[in-house]
Amino acid sequence: MEAYYNCVSCMNRRVRILTVDGNRHEGVITGVDNQYVYLRTDSPRNQVHTSAFYPQNQILTLSLFTLLAIALI
Repeated sequence: MEAYYNCVSCMNRRVRILTVDGNRHEGVITGVDNQYVYLRTDSPRNQVHTSAFYPQNQILTLSLFTLLAIALI
């Protein structure tokens, strides 16, 4: 539950999230529920684009159970 409350307190703010597997993610927290935190990132990650138009932002869904640390940036 601590990860949930940390994410809620950082809603709509730019953060850096470190997960237990060592991945780092940066973006703005747009939503939190009892299982996931939703992070709007600045640029698409690991996506192949087949057209000239694609969104500049994407929502990354992270499990609350994999979060190790959250830092405001």
